[in-house]
Amino acid sequence: MAQNLIEKIAQTFAVGLDNGHVVKTLDYISIKPAHVMTHDNTGAVIPKFNSIGASKIANPRQPVYTLDHDIQNKDSKNIEKYAKIQAFGKQHGIDFYPAGRGIGHQIMCEEGYAWPGSMAVASDSHSNMYGGLGCLGTPIVRTDAAAIWATARTWWQVPPVAKVELAGKLKPGVTGKDVIIALCGFFNKDEVLNHAIEFDGDGVAALSIDQRLTIANMTTEWGALAGVFPVDDVTIAWLKSRVDYIAKRGLAGVPSDSDGNGRHPRMNHDRIASLEKSIPHADPDAFYAKELVIDLGSIQPHVSGPNDVKTMTAVAEISKRKIKVHKAYLVSCVNSRTEDLTQAAAVVKGKKIAAGVEFYIAAASNEVEAESQKRGDWKTLLDSGAIPLPPGCGPCIGMGIGLLQDGEIGISATNRNFKGRMGSKNAEAYLGSPVVVAASAINGYISGPTEFEPMPLSGKIKVNKKLEVSTAEVPIVDGFPASVAGELIFCHQDNLNTDGIYPGKYTYIDDFTPEQQAGVVMENYDPHFGKIVELGDILVGGYNFGTGSSREQAATSLKYRGIQLVLAGSFSETYKRNAINNGYLVIEAPELVNDLKARFGKERLTVKTAIQAKIDFRKSTLLADGKTYSISPVGAAAQELVVVEGLENWVKANM
Repeated sequence: MAQNLIEKIAQTFAVGLDNGHVVKTLDYISIKPAHVMTHDNTGAVIPKFNSIGASKIANPRQPVYTLDHDIQNKDSKNIEKYAKIQAFGKQHGIDFYPAGRGIGHQIMCEEGYAWPGSMAVASDSHSNMYGGLGCLGTPIVRTDAAAIWATARTWWQVPPVAKVELAGKLKPGVTGKDVIIALCGFFNKDEVLNHAIEFDGDGVAALSIDQRLTIANMTTEWGALAGVFPVDDVTIAWLKSRVDYIAKRGLAGVPSDSDGNGRHPRMNHDRIASLEKSIPHADPDAFYAKELVIDLGSIQPHVSGPNDVKTMTAVAEISKRKIKVHKAYLVSCVNSRTEDLTQAAAVVKGKKIAAGVEFYIAAASNEVEAESQKRGDWKTLLDSGAIPLPPGCGPCIGMGIGLLQDGEIGISATNRNFKGRMGSKNAEAYLGSPVVVAASAINGYISGPTEFEPMPLSGKIKVNKKLEVSTAEVPIVDGFPASVAGELIFCHQDNLNTDGIYPGKYTYIDDFTPEQQAGVVMENYDPHFGKIVELGDILVGGYNFGTGSSREQAATSLKYRGIQLVLAGSFSETYKRNAINNGYLVIEAPELVNDLKARFGKERLTVKTAIQAKIDFRKSTLLADGKTYSISPVGAAAQELVVVEGLENWVKANM
């Protein structure tokens, strides 16, 4: 069977597959990623690791610890937290990068953890960035990180894969940030939500690695679970330049020292030569759920916002409005690399930041800052009046100095501009490229360094017919039911968020019992829900079920209420992970959802349908109201978690 690139990489890093199993979209598989990165949240993963009875890291070369989020915080509590993380890493022989080395995602790329053709995960949503190097990077939750520490593996459901063709070539003055802003703004109807993306097209070859990392990074904001570029001559050339750079720099600061031959353990020419002999490619006849095309030549500088990534406006248009800015930011993992700083420095050279504007800069790593200083770009930025911050996250996530205050407007080269993320909820945040940010800081209002004639974006999308689900029977593990049956309870709302399922006011009541959780489930969505449902019912939700915060109680409260499982058109990936990690099954059934919407409409928030449904897990079918629906196979990886009632119990059994 033909495979796309995502499926091929997943196949390589899957473990425990039956002989002859060809990994495909929507398969549940056990994975052993090459690396797992945790940052400041390592402090929260350690107690999870300890609570499951683990005492030994399964593979000390697999985890990577990077301190990067709250590095401006010098209070004793944070210093103690950082010291504990470092001590734990030293105790177990784990690669550790201290505060000031840089942002974790940048370190993963610089130090060869995010290797082309491999799979690396992180307990951070911007692990998508590794796709700029052809590495399948995807986020996990903290329980997954603890599981990987203890057993070297966790589970993953292979997402639908969309191919995005980048056609043509960018005009001078247009950046990688403009590309991803255009993609987010043009295809802004959740077209790639919870998909993995493979970038393709003749326009890829002209994109630098810095541009690719920027685009891949913000596929997160586009709604995707991964954004992977092909491994090509540009990738190989970048790797070779890194090896040469490290040879000049020496191995100082490399936690794992060397491979025994006095060379970097990951960034070395032998490893590159091995990669060149076996570069992974999608099969020519591989299936893609969707195929999108955008003409790079039609893209001009855009900004996103305010307070919304998917609302975009051409800089040529918005500059006419003279929107005053109070703060400008060239920081974060998406746009603080050498190329970005060089472009911004070219804009501000010989000029001064406008009166009333604060312009903050922070390199993605100390290596980037050193290179920028060597080139003179850093000094140029400082001479213009820029305020330097240490290499780290900072204002992008509302930490440290320089946050937006009430009534202020900010223009930022970061990846998110959600209301309140960078400071006050009464402020407005726009996103733009480094050159737009720099020009806006100089001019005092949102603007670009050059003029562009208005031009419509050119793009299209094709949705392909879903491949027929295999008729092969799914093996059932001991203790997992071959089938389940129950009455369907229908809640039509799309984008039903976790606060609707489990109210936030209960989230941090640590001694809230399972019975109490069951009593308040869906309270914010429909107060009558608890009076309608009965033990053994099957809940059917809308699309993107469980969006919003990562509270796991949104899954466990339904489980405790006696709902056997949840069917929905689609799920938030974080919700899905939290559910499966707690041994609670969630299954996509879009055709059933569409039929129930057509039949019951939207008048009632919760409908007791009187429809008895039966799910046959061997045949991967759902029978309801006389109609048979195909569902994705629930493989052994998911079955095992249901049987043992969650990932933590699974880890205890597999350490």
